Amino acid sequence: MTTPGHQTEEEACARFVEWLDEQVIAAGRGDKLDTLTVDPAATFWLGRLAAEDEVRSGPVNDRYERLDPCAIGIRLRPAGGPPWSMTVTVRACAWVSDGAKAKERTWHRTQPIEVPVAVTVDGARTAFGREQIEAAFAAVGAPGLSAEVRVEVEDWHERTELVVQLVNTSPKDGAGPAGSHLFETQIEVAGLETVPFQLEALPDSFRYRRNVPAYGINVGVEQPAPGVFRTTDTVTVQTYRPDYWNGREPQPDLSFERLATDPLPPLTELVEALAEYDEAHWSAAVLQRRAVEDGWTPEMRKEAEDAADEVFAELNRLRAGLAVLRDDPLIRRAFQLMNQAIARSAGGRYESWRAFQVGFLLSVLPFLKDPKREAETVDTVWFATGGGKTETYLGLLLTTAFFDRLRGKSMGVTAWSRFPLRLLSLQQTQRFADALAQAELVRRENGVGGSPFSLGFLVGTGSTPNRIVPSSKAEEDVVTPDSPGMPDQYRVLLRCPFCRDENLRMSFDRATWRLNHLCTNPDCVWTGKPLPVFVVDQEIFRFLPTVVVGTLDKAASIGLQQAMRGLVGAPLGLCSVRGHGFTYAPRRSSPNGCLVPDCRGGTPQPLPMDPKLFGLSLRLQDELHLLRDSLGAVDSHYESLLDHLQEQITGTKAKIVASSATLTGYDRQVGVLYRRRGRVFPQPGPRAGESFWTRPTNRPLRRFVAVAPRGVTLEHVSDRTVDALQRCVRRLLHDAPAVCTEADIDERHVPMLLKMYGTNVVYGTTVYDVEAAERSLDSNSTVEGITSTQLTGSTNFDDVRTTLHRLQHPEDDFAQRIHVVVATSMLSHGVDVDALNTMVMLGLPLTTAEFIQTTARVGRRYPGLVYVLHKIGRERDAETFRHFRQYVEQGDRFVDPIPVTRRSRRVLDLTLPGLVAARTLMIREPASRRALTTVARLREYADESDMTAPAEAQAIIELLGFDGEEDTLHRDQIMQWMTNWFANLRDLSLSKEFPKVLGAREPMRSLRDVEPTVPIHEARR
Repeated sequence: MTTPGHQTEEEACARFVEWLDEQVIAAGRGDKLDTLTVDPAATFWLGRLAAEDEVRSGPVNDRYERLDPCAIGIRLRPAGGPPWSMTVTVRACAWVSDGAKAKERTWHRTQPIEVPVAVTVDGARTAFGREQIEAAFAAVGAPGLSAEVRVEVEDWHERTELVVQLVNTSPKDGAGPAGSHLFETQIEVAGLETVPFQLEALPDSFRYRRNVPAYGINVGVEQPAPGVFRTTDTVTVQTYRPDYWNGREPQPDLSFERLATDPLPPLTELVEALAEYDEAHWSAAVLQRRAVEDGWTPEMRKEAEDAADEVFAELNRLRAGLAVLRDDPLIRRAFQLMNQAIARSAGGRYESWRAFQVGFLLSVLPFLKDPKREAETVDTVWFATGGGKTETYLGLLLTTAFFDRLRGKSMGVTAWSRFPLRLLSLQQTQRFADALAQAELVRRENGVGGSPFSLGFLVGTGSTPNRIVPSSKAEEDVVTPDSPGMPDQYRVLLRCPFCRDENLRMSFDRATWRLNHLCTNPDCVWTGKPLPVFVVDQEIFRFLPTVVVGTLDKAASIGLQQAMRGLVGAPLGLCSVRGHGFTYAPRRSSPNGCLVPDCRGGTPQPLPMDPKLFGLSLRLQDELHLLRDSLGAVDSHYESLLDHLQEQITGTKAKIVASSATLTGYDRQVGVLYRRRGRVFPQPGPRAGESFWTRPTNRPLRRFVAVAPRGVTLEHVSDRTVDALQRCVRRLLHDAPAVCTEADIDERHVPMLLKMYGTNVVYGTTVYDVEAAERSLDSNSTVEGITSTQLTGSTNFDDVRTTLHRLQHPEDDFAQRIHVVVATSMLSHGVDVDALNTMVMLGLPLTTAEFIQTTARVGRRYPGLVYVLHKIGRERDAETFRHFRQYVEQGDRFVDPIPVTRRSRRVLDLTLPGLVAARTLMIREPASRRALTTVARLREYADESDMTAPAEAQAIIELLGFDGEEDTLHRDQIMQWMTNWFANLRDLSLSKEFPKVLGAREPMRSLRDVEPTVPIHEARR
């Protein structure tokens, strides 16, 4: 028992999670029930076995048999030859009805049976114990039920395998009042010497062991003692929180305060500790010893040597970063100012970097010294979700922003950070805003010149406006100052980034034509002024905030509006009217190039900074692994376009930094997307789960429970699982002493447990699954007063913000809280809520990467519990259930290489209009010093300039890198397209007015504007 007052919150949570799981499993098996008024065969989803004859009377296929199996078993490899002897202990019970009419019938649970069956096998197939098991059922009041132990010998494998099964041999039409099902079934095999299997789903690796003691058949397998194998109805895998330091000496002082004042000594200690670790674990002598001790194959030895090369290259990069900090006073000062800002942004929640975060910063810092060379490499920070990737690249971003100001870039965009999901997480945006706000205060206090640090939210229609037009010019679907919901519905921030007060007010300033977030806290340093956050597309172009965050889709706008030029280079001027911002090419609605409606008095003034300095320093890509298939293919063309435009306009190239929770195939993916080399940090360690940067602990992180439902629908299991979880929490609420005694929990933790485990997440891979789950829960829940809400890509901003606030600040009355969140992938990226600690997954996600990302949303701070309901009829789900432990523990090895190619001719057909339009808008039009907005004006310019079909085609070919032997068809396609485009341009009889319609299709409006049937093929070499 726990000593009162000594149990920590984490210990209480761990015990509560174990207790919750026990209750859910009991509900699935019926362990704690004695009577039922409904058919148990339609109620329980675990431990049950249908009659063999009933299963045989259905379709003859593995899928049908898995849905309601008649057998459970264990597959073993015996160590020696026949005969094989063992003891198989059978456990089960029955439910017996009272024979009343259907609506009045009651079922009673019998006492469980436990029958040890002696087994000796020397033939191909043998059955044992039927008479013993029949007699045991008869003795507990269930005559007619029968089962037997069957052992099959499979000698066609590399090594002989034994399949030991319990088969329900009861009559399919029922054995009297007991029906035909068996319940709470289990077998235990003892006394057989075995050798392990080798996991076939994964290749050999010097980091991992592939030993699997036994495989379950329709069940999991556990080993309660050496040489004993027992079936389990679920497969439970416990993961543990890591420590973020594994050096021999104590971790150096990596606090924000120390690095802000005197960074070189602790960073030198860090690099020296890394060097010592690498030598101790990766030297040639160490690898040779391990190769002998662990029996490495030549391939494993080569893999280890290649990994060692990467590890020592990483060490050299950290040394180079340390040298840059030591030798360059501007970079060092930027780094120190960044640490001041991050310390303030953290707000006391944490006071120090994790070692791997500082390591990544050191490894990337050389790009500030030599941006041209370093831009040719994409650096990806790879670490387990929840490890602190966002804070890591925020540190890099602020260092770069301070350095830009110190080197003379006094305005303009430093970084453009893109997120691949349609709905950018409000929490992610808030993190950026918090960091930039505190950086702005640090900038002012330290006398660093330039414009205020600011944030742009570039998402657009559906979330925030593309533009705001005067009410007198209102059109359908266009936002005006008087539109319904204006301005409150466009609030993006959850709180003031300066003072953290949540009482923000939205307003629209007609004088400066700005949609503003205002802090109402009278003590805030920013009170009375609009917060430096821009959420309208055209405001972002007018003011070019220091950092722009947004969805990946918006990159397509580069081929649609000239004002996107500010994200790759310099605008054309600055409006003379104070507060109007930068100007761009003149248009009918903005004849002077100012984007403020009806700005007639302003005139474009020269830029107050060297135009070459407007080029982006950083492009950040969050969740790199989601750039796959058609989205990745389309994006690869636009990434090349962004590079091309920035180089043409400013002569510079942005450094690309990415983050990902998965590692497989990143180098090839980076090559396809960006035409650059890929590099990952940190390199994996010498053994699974361990490196210089991390080591495992015994502190629970997440408890994964794989469930293969039997005989009922997935929705039924989801409903009953949520019911069980909610009943448990309500018991804790109303009968805390009893629950705390059962779970061995100190009662002082009850309020915290109610807050942390009172909300369950139901996760579906599609909106259809989510909506069906919510309808089913609403209709079938047996718990009164469950409040549910949805979080999907179609959930509007107001609802998302309200839901997040309620989850982070739950109502005092438990009955008024959100009890269930049903969600799709919108939840799986950037949502960080401490109170989400239990999850029910409706089927295995389609990719392992999605599984890793999604389950990481629970257990962020406290131990989490995840039920993975396998759609067991699907082959992939069935195979994953078979090796679920390895799937969780070696998850990154199950991640498929990202399917993406830039050489799809169908995709090229989609992207060409945008590529050509962007070159016209960003390069040709500024050079012409006139608006090229009509076919007639563009034709006139083409006649006077060097703009020809061959020249434009060659420019497109070069920017896409289609210069290889395998690209002949792509070059021909581009040349033909440009020839047709120019033919239309010069056709005086053509009635088309605008250049965007000169091609067969218009430029893409979103990178997701891809037909679902578009094939993505690899080029044949």
